[in-house]
Amino acid sequence: MTEMKSAWRGEAYGPSAGTTLAQIPVPAPRRGEVLLKVRATALNAGDVRLMLGDPLLVRPIFGLTRPKYPVRGMDVAGTVVAVGPDVVGAEVGEEVIGELSGGGGLAPYATVAASRLVPRPADIAPEPAACLPIAGGTAWQALDLAGVGLTAATAPRVLIIGASGGVGTFAVQLAALRGAEVWATCGARNAPLVERLGAVRTLDHRTHPLSELPTAHFDAVIDIAGGVPLRALQRLVAPGGTVVLATGDGGHVLGPIPRMLKAAFLSIGSRRRIRPLTATTRPEVLRTLLELTAEGRIVPVIEREYAFAEASAALAHIEAGHTVGKVVVRAA
Repeated sequence: MTEMKSAWRGEAYGPSAGTTLAQIPVPAPRRGEVLLKVRATALNAGDVRLMLGDPLLVRPIFGLTRPKYPVRGMDVAGTVVAVGPDVVGAEVGEEVIGELSGGGGLAPYATVAASRLVPRPADIAPEPAACLPIAGGTAWQALDLAGVGLTAATAPRVLIIGASGGVGTFAVQLAALRGAEVWATCGARNAPLVERLGAVRTLDHRTHPLSELPTAHFDAVIDIAGGVPLRALQRLVAPGGTVVLATGDGGHVLGPIPRMLKAAFLSIGSRRRIRPLTATTRPEVLRTLLELTAEGRIVPVIEREYAFAEASAALAHIEAGHTVGKVVVRAA
């Protein structure tokens, strides 16, 4: 008889109120997969976009009329409790973290390809560890794409737009670790936090528009918040500099595609490039992020932890926007 467990499911696209507890079978790992007993799940803006089916462009991949993966939660820390055929590099009893493909973390058990997992050191708790894969990985890849810390340039000046969210709090810390002079935008109430993370200057672009900043003042701009015209972002970087679009900002139908196309057009013949980021799962980056966390050189910022019974409220909090750092749901 198949074992059943309670999980948070959204059977239709829509707001978090439609995500409810339901009994589902414990999944069996397929070839190359392991079964995890979930210990903590960190939520991301991408979880909410998939919950809403927004933009419509993603629906042919994630479910045309309803979610293909009705259980949200992509970033997890868990314990390997079973392995499928041909699994290499993961053993029963091992504590791991990783990114689930499509979701599944708001459940007691989830399956995931073993190749997407990294061992979790015993000195890092499941909750902060679960914050690293998507948000930390996106921040790392955005800085790489911008060339921050990859050249011999001395103290590059970097502007991070939207610095108090999950990706932003990691981007500030990692840019500072790479020797950058970090400027950051955030709300006034979050400025002390962002400055403690490594920003030398913060500004609220609602009261101090980016147009007030000097032209060609930065070597790189990392746009996480969206909503700023591309030409205004391009104006801020010096010749040879790069604007990285690390946001899914866009319309309801095509999402970021029109903005990406405009970015490509504006970059033609320009020494001020605008480069959209498509972050991917990179276990080698995740290992480095774990090392930095274990050494205390970066700290996952967790705004709030929710009990498993409150997972729908956790999704609602992300959906409402203005999350500071990360939101984590503890295991059932």
